[in-house]
Amino acid sequence: MFPTLGVLCAVAFAAVHVFAGKLRFLRAVPRSRWLSAAGGVSVAYVFVHVFPEITEHHARLTEGPAAASPLLATLTEHAVFLATLAGFTAFYGLEQFARRSGSARDGGSGSSESSESSAATGAFWVHVGSFAAYNGLVGYLLLHREEAGAASLLLYAVAMAVHFVVTDYGLRDHHRDTYDRVGRWVLAAAAPAGVGVGFFVDVPEAVLSLLFAFLAGGIVLNVIKEELPEERESRFWTFAAGLVGYTVVLLVV
Repeated sequence: MFPTLGVLCAVAFAAVHVFAGKLRFLRAVPRSRWLSAAGGVSVAYVFVHVFPEITEHHARLTEGPAAASPLLATLTEHAVFLATLAGFTAFYGLEQFARRSGSARDGGSGSSESSESSAATGAFWVHVGSFAAYNGLVGYLLLHREEAGAASLLLYAVAMAVHFVVTDYGLRDHHRDTYDRVGRWVLAAAAPAGVGVGFFVDVPEAVLSLLFAFLAGGIVLNVIKEELPEERESRFWTFAAGLVGYTVVLLVV
């Protein structure tokens, strides 16, 4: 039952990327209340559900025999938290790269049109390719997660689906028509591809915990970078409502 449910969730993720651009009300400024609420839901899931699970993984990782050197012992002791930091940092670096490439494309006058086009294309594929890997990881974790059960799976799927609405909006805002023509289809295929990999590849529990931690760091950064820019005029109270509401759901279910 659960593999089938995981496949259905991956199809739903794909549908988010295919159809989210049709939701014109999300493009409003001040920022749509729905986007701010979706960001709150994503952050609530990470802090209330993922971080405690990461802590549990951390306890298991440190139960083994001591490492041969103090450095390895320190790395093992902090591995899942370092993976979370790595996810946060990786997507921060990716965002900075995308912003600078966009600024060069919009304001650069010294380079030829063909070189600007080539740079913009390269930046697009780096940006979208990274998020495709991100989506693929989300899809893979539909089948390989520490906490079993349909309820846990659905809580994860809902949080990731609304998170994908947020990331889709950000990517479309940055890459515009190119994202609609190409990018959304790449991301739509990524989560089902991740599920497909999950049917054939089963990584050790320690690696799985690191992947989950890396994803958590990426989610936090991607929500924050969409909510904080002043030009977005984000809505704190709807963000807080989404966060508190989903926190209650996570604690009750």
